[in-house]
Amino acid sequence: MARVNIKKYFIELSKLRIKIDEYLAKNFMRAGYSHIDLITTPLGTRIVIYADRPALIIGRRGQTIKRLTEVFRKHFKLENPQITVTQVPDPDLNARVMAQRLAIAIERGYHFRRAAFVTVRRVLGAGAVGVEVIVSGKLTSERARYEKLRFGKVYKSGHHVEHLVDRAVVHLLRKPGMYGIQVTIVKPGEPDDIVRIRTPEEIAAEAGPAPEEGGEAA
Repeated sequence: MARVNIKKYFIELSKLRIKIDEYLAKNFMRAGYSHIDLITTPLGTRIVIYADRPALIIGRRGQTIKRLTEVFRKHFKLENPQITVTQVPDPDLNARVMAQRLAIAIERGYHFRRAAFVTVRRVLGAGAVGVEVIVSGKLTSERARYEKLRFGKVYKSGHHVEHLVDRAVVHLLRKPGMYGIQVTIVKPGEPDDIVRIRTPEEIAAEAGPAPEEGGEAA
């Protein structure tokens, strides 16, 4: 029995996940594609696709799913691919979904600054701690520049970035050239570097009631 190189196996699996993720992000931006879960089983490969509008990925009578199954089998060499499409939880706190919504709004003719403010309001309204939106490109003239909106706390470093911060970049091709849209969302939660000083009342409440005078200690 040949030994399996565990390190090589996980590297190849990660490369495959990135390729599938880029393919779906490019072809299903209007469906609000977020991310995938890739699970290999003895019976085949299970692909769970998370999207804001799952119906656009499923298609009428499942036609789009059938085409995706053939693409995964032929081009990505997946054995017996089984696709499940589900609703992304908290789409207003998902950076990729919000960046795609902003890109679609700009594509439809909305002014980039107005569309960015709408995005910021929706993210903060969903309970985010902070949000940053950057739109770059030839926004108002032939010279490229960028517009940045930032509200609340936006963490750039630290261990808490890994579990509190969601960041996504979407590119949009327009007549003046390529636009870059970056959305960074700080989700609700407490960072690791927060230090709280407990009050005497909190310490007393945690210690419980004091023993009565003259009583025996337990």
